[in-house]
Amino acid sequence: MTDAKHSNPIEITEPSSLNEQAAAALVIVGALVAVADRRVSPVERDEVIRFVRDRKLAPHIPEERLYAMFDELAERLEEPDFANVVIDTLRPVSNLPLSSHLIELSERVAAADEDVHPHEVQAIKLLRLLTLVLPRAKQVNPRKERIEQPLAEEE
Repeated sequence: MTDAKHSNPIEITEPSSLNEQAAAALVIVGALVAVADRRVSPVERDEVIRFVRDRKLAPHIPEERLYAMFDELAERLEEPDFANVVIDTLRPVSNLPLSSHLIELSERVAAADEDVHPHEVQAIKLLRLLTLVLPRAKQVNPRKERIEQPLAEEE
């Protein structure tokens, strides 16, 4: 399972776009809770998109892209390495003030189908823990890094 399909949890259309990464973080949180009870309800999927839209958290991303992102991530979360998928998706935005949105979204998705499964509660607890302890993303200045790298090699 090291093929290209599984090496990157989702295709970020603009890798430098923090907005796209934030949308992916929101969607993965909803998808994780939706998948937790082993059945993704359309109402849970719709709740994720409605939450993102109502709060204008990703106004530049078309609704169809959000739905596709949800479906792709929900599928990836059924793989054995689901924890890595979640962490890899959340890490790039760990410096953003998204924690309260992530937790609120996870709770809303759990309640969306009017049946909060114990595994959904566990998923929410995991997400709370991750938002507290996830290593913060480091800001990298690629241009400066390229300039300093040749200097280091000369020494």
